[in-house]
Parts: sequence; C-alpha cells; structure tokens
Amino acid sequence: MREAATPYALLGPALAATALLVLFPAAQTVWTSFHQLILFRPKSQPFVGLDNYVWALGDPVFWQSLTRSLLWVVASVGLQFTLGFITALLLHRRFAWRGIARALVVVPWALPSVIIGLIWTWMLDFNLGLINTLGVRLGLLDAPVAFMSQPGTALAAVILAVVWQGFPFFAVTLLAGLQGIPAELYEAASIDGAGPLSRFVHVTLPGLAGVIATALLLRMIWVANSLDLILVMTGGGPGTATQTLPLHAFLTAWSGGDFGHGSALAVLLSLLLLGVVVAYVARSKPA
Repeated sequence: MREAATPYALLGPALAATALLVLFPAAQTVWTSFHQLILFRPKSQPFVGLDNYVWALGDPVFWQSLTRSLLWVVASVGLQFTLGFITALLLHRRFAWRGIARALVVVPWALPSVIIGLIWTWMLDFNLGLINTLGVRLGLLDAPVAFMSQPGTALAAVILAVVWQGFPFFAVTLLAGLQGIPAELYEAASIDGAGPLSRFVHVTLPGLAGVIATALLLRMIWVANSLDLILVMTGGGPGTATQTLPLHAFLTAWSGGDFGHGSALAVLLSLLLLGVVVAYVARSKPA
C-alpha cells in the first residue's frame, strides 16, 4: 500500500505547483471571460454569458489581429527554421574554432526579449540606426528609412528581430538531432552511390523528422503567444500594423482595463492554438 502511494507522493508537489501556476490562472481566465469585469469597477462583475465572445468575433480588430498573427507565426517560424537548419548543418561540420562558434550562436537565444527589442530598435533607428547608416553609406538606400514608423515595414522589422532571437533554438535542436544520426547510414549511402543531395534527402531528413516536428510545434506555440518583443519595439503600432492577437488581448485587458473582453480574446487564442496542436499532432502520426 505504501509502495503504491509513493509515486503519487513524489508527484504531489509538482502537480500542486502546476495547479497553482497553470490550471488556476487558466480557470480564472475562463471564468472572467463570462463576466463583465472593468478594472475601475472591480466589485461589479455581472455574468454576461457569451457577450464577450460575441463582441470579440464581431470586432474588426480581432480579425485583423488574427490575420497578422498568422503572418507573424508563419514568417517568423519559417525563417527561423530555415536559418537554424543551415546553421546546424554548418556547425555539424568539422572546422577550426567550431566549439567557439557553437557557443556564440546561442547568444541571441540567451538574451532577454526586452534587450533584443532595444538592440533592434536602436539598429533600425531613423537617425542613428546602424542599418540606415550603413545602407546610405554603401549606396543601398537613397535616404534613411523609418522602419518602425511605417506600416509597410514595421512588421517586417519585428519579424527580423524575432528571427535573430529564435534561430539558435532550431540550430541547437537540429544539431543535436544530426549528431544522433548514425554515421554508418551515410557510409552505406555513399557506397550505394548516393551523392550529397541524395544523402540529405534520404538519410538526414528522415533522421530528423521527429526532431523537426517537435521543434516546429514548440516554436509555433511560443511565437504565437509572444508579445514582449512587439511591445518593446512598436507597442503594436504604427496604428495596429504590428498588433497580433496576444497583444490585442493584453492591451484590451491592461491598457483598456476591460478584463472581460481581454479574457475572452485570450480564451479564443488558446482554443485556436489547441486546434492547431491537435491537427498538427494528428497529421504527424505515422500511418
């Protein structure tokens, strides 16, 4: 009897911490989404049913933010994965100072998002930014560009920053996967006459399939939920040009003081991500 209870006793603290830090806030958010909760009237919390969800689905800003979130996730994760895969392949090769290169590539991932946002805000600054200065001096730009102030370039600027921040995750993860592929498979493929491209397609990619699926899923969830980098660099502006759905929910709740509407937006975002995860996992299962 005591032995049977031991696993539950060992898991108890972790389960209690999970319930306190994850499940309780999630339940509180769902509860709030069915009530009218205005920050300046905290004692008045009438039950409004689905009114907050009806408001969210009827709000044009919701659909604009959702479309922008889709673009944000697809572009950011796609570029991070491509750059990270290329970096992993390069770091997997033998060359001088490879250990130092592997250590340096992790630096963007180790920096806080606030610091990265400030770095890229300075680099893209209209007057003193490094990119504008070099672009004008090298003749690539006719005049400095206000990257952060123009709707057509603001989102691209933030995507550039998050790509620089996130590609080391894919580089390190895929590098670990590459090191797990047996060298004998490459030797056998070479003996059979397979060239570099054929070995990459028939040995490397199948060997990394599980790692790629897991890394893409995790990074999609992280990027879809992220708002700190956008908040630091543009605040969602100019206008709503860089306002994604998580940022829309955050600004509605905290800047607007409307926690009922903000919670409804957060629940809708969670349901959308849950649907994507379920579909992704189901599609990734072997037939």
